[in-house]
Amino acid sequence: MTGQQVSQLRRRQPEGDVQLPAEMPALLRRLYHLRGITAASELERGASALLPWQALNGIESAAALLHQAILSGQRIVVVGDFDADGATSTALSLLALRAMGTENVTFLVPNRFEDGYGLSPEVVEQAKTLGAELILTVDNGISSHAGVALANQYHIPVVITDHHLPGDTLPEAAAIVNPNLTGCSFPSRALAGVGVAFYLMLALRARLRDHNGFADRPQPNLAELLDLVALGTVADVVPLDANNRILVWQGLQRIRAGKCRPGIRALLEVANRPSSRLVASDLGFALGPRLNAAGRLDDMSVGVSLLLTDDIQQARMLASELDALNQTRKEIEQGMQAEALSLCDSLVQQHQQLPHGLAFYHPQWHQGVVGIVASRLKERFHRPVFAFAPAGDGTLKGSGRSVPGLHLRDVLERLDTLNPGVVLKFGGHAMAAGLSLQEDQFETFRQQFALIAGEWLDAAQLQGIIWSDGELTGSELTLQTAEILREAGPWGQAFPEPVFDGKFRLLQQRLVGERHLKLMLEPVGGGPLLDGIAFNIDTRLWPDNSVQQAEIAYKLDINEFRGQRNVQLLIEHLWPVT
Repeated sequence: MTGQQVSQLRRRQPEGDVQLPAEMPALLRRLYHLRGITAASELERGASALLPWQALNGIESAAALLHQAILSGQRIVVVGDFDADGATSTALSLLALRAMGTENVTFLVPNRFEDGYGLSPEVVEQAKTLGAELILTVDNGISSHAGVALANQYHIPVVITDHHLPGDTLPEAAAIVNPNLTGCSFPSRALAGVGVAFYLMLALRARLRDHNGFADRPQPNLAELLDLVALGTVADVVPLDANNRILVWQGLQRIRAGKCRPGIRALLEVANRPSSRLVASDLGFALGPRLNAAGRLDDMSVGVSLLLTDDIQQARMLASELDALNQTRKEIEQGMQAEALSLCDSLVQQHQQLPHGLAFYHPQWHQGVVGIVASRLKERFHRPVFAFAPAGDGTLKGSGRSVPGLHLRDVLERLDTLNPGVVLKFGGHAMAAGLSLQEDQFETFRQQFALIAGEWLDAAQLQGIIWSDGELTGSELTLQTAEILREAGPWGQAFPEPVFDGKFRLLQQRLVGERHLKLMLEPVGGGPLLDGIAFNIDTRLWPDNSVQQAEIAYKLDINEFRGQRNVQLLIEHLWPVT
């Protein structure tokens, strides 16, 4: 946001030859071309254009195991993850399995603070206590070698569904479905955990249909679960490639039409988001954090229960509980971020400039919030960041966020190779990763991470860049344009919401809510008077009433207040024009 040390604005450049319909609005043709879209087929949003489930390696074996478990009445335990993707994956799997003929299914979500990540041996013991005769992992499991080995000792087959990057070896599971496995023929590597779970349920339904499994019950309409797929996909910030855009768009349409889970409706209510005008960013910034708060501070079972319930009153009660947890998370995060900024100031005083890679630890930090703090600091300083908190047993739990050009899991692998024993365990992917280490190894880790980041990144990659789609003319700064942009998505990771730039006169400026800058603007080249809002600004820089003009990077938005709808600029950054 505007408090970041953003150094420059760059405009996107077209990719490839464009063959989009001539009747498409010129602005949309431009925006899609700038995102590498070259043909109308890439913009298809109908469910019939989804990639076929048959292309996922291992999916038929996984469906066969689930089918057999249903036929024989075996107890299935779904093991999820403690984030929004894991919660939606878990709820979707339970709802689908029940709709396909089994009530002998329950779920288990690891406790972040007691069980560790994924299908750990501790979680297998809990599943065994629940009577598990088959374990289905969702959004985890690809690195759970020890847990799968223990389950095998207990003769409990494990079906893994995951989307995280695998290591050099795979767990000895009965079946594995993961689009990121080497040799997997599925055209999209970008499925979230909930997307993989959804595809497995499609395969299971097809198998049941082929084996006369719906002779005594209606065949379930799995499209009814696409609201969960949309929420988990956006909240997990996976790339919105063509296939994921279809999944998200279909889910959004169901939510807008009021055909969503009561839990999602209750989350919309506490977030004060009208379902009829929902966009993908609402899932990421309003619903996702509230759902994630359960796994960060408490127990994600609350979040799964919210998504499973058919009772709107119970859903409202659980959503209020999550909303309160999210408020507590924000307060904890603000304190941790302030402490981290103070540590940054100390680093600058010692070294004159910040290292290329940053690592922070504080003995009072909360391990459920370190990922968010790492993300905020990465955005502020444009460097890869790890934040650590004590796990209570002499070890530290860390979460990292990276910048384009630095594959975080590869960095950890390199660091582990060069410094055996420093890192106890690690996992993740290019932009996010997690690890644990002994407390007395933190300083070694900090130094080695900075060293490798310094070798792998150059100065240009550390510059904060706002990417723009160019200018809008005065005649394009309208409610109609904003409506077209709102419906042209879904926008998200790797298919970014349009950002424009231009020079504006600052006619009025005032702080609201202590940290937000409210502006009245006029385009320098002529155009309508416009409202603008810049959230979380650096109050040391703004408002500066001596500045009469600014170059502004913004998103074109619609402000709805008391039945009135007006164009509003959501300001990403301001550069004073003197």
